[in-house]
Amino acid sequence: MPIVEIAELPDSARVWVYGADRELGKEGGEKLLAATDEFLKGWKAHGVPLTSGREWTDDRFLTIAVDQEREGASGCSIDGLFRALKALEPELGAKLVTSGLVYFRARDGAIRAVTRDEFTELATAGEIDGKTEVFDLSVITLGELRARFRSRAADSWHSSLFSAHA
Repeated sequence: MPIVEIAELPDSARVWVYGADRELGKEGGEKLLAATDEFLKGWKAHGVPLTSGREWTDDRFLTIAVDQEREGASGCSIDGLFRALKALEPELGAKLVTSGLVYFRARDGAIRAVTRDEFTELATAGEIDGKTEVFDLSVITLGELRARFRSRAADSWHSSLFSAHA
């Protein structure tokens, strides 16, 4: 199935957002997208091609979306995506398939990835507050991505980390 533009997919499309633990730069981003496109061209669930799209934003975030109204991704197909991205990490020199990292825009404008404890420490030190832009990689549909992937910390689950150690 051809890869489509994410903008063409419905809000009900299932998404996976992967955050790189560092900026990849132009060459790294191009390498990631080429490998992702190659994977998506052959991506199937139970032998049926998946209608999918991808997007690379902020030199940090890879979003993969599948139109579940046509055919949903299966556990095995999702595992295949996970393995393909994990295999790219050494070549990119960055981790993509991570858990527990919190992404936010620092005061200098750079996007940073830190652990939850580090995020709380930064909040306690006043480096982060409710107005800090945060990125919610836990979204599971394209509609959620469009509505709340980027938000203020005060308006997201990130606010719970402000008082985690208070």
